[in-house]
Amino acid sequence: VQLVESGGGLVQAGGSLRLSCAASGRTFSSYTMAWFRQAPGKEREFVAAISWITYYKDSVKGRFTISRDNAKNTVYLQMNSLKPEDTAVYYCNARVGWTNYWGQGTQVTVSS
Repeated sequence: VQLVESGGGLVQAGGSLRLSCAASGRTFSSYTMAWFRQAPGKEREFVAAISWITYYKDSVKGRFTISRDNAKNTVYLQMNSLKPEDTAVYYCNARVGWTNYWGQGTQVTVSS
């Protein structure tokens, strides 16, 4: 499974960004898809996931929305009300059986 993220960039606090992750594979609808992020000097952390339900890190609930389009093999992360502490490299993750696949990451920078 190959994952390609896009949509990162520089935004002011309070702004919005939409990340996309295009996945290869013929059974995308069966994958659990997730977004993680890693800030400088910190460990990679979970942000949101989607299977038949959605899960969120507490600090992004109400601001971020994960969604998927199975016809396009794509998962999205809509990020609103961005804060400087959301600054990180955001990684797309696909869980296929017992195997995790990762994208190359996309930088999100939120200026104060």
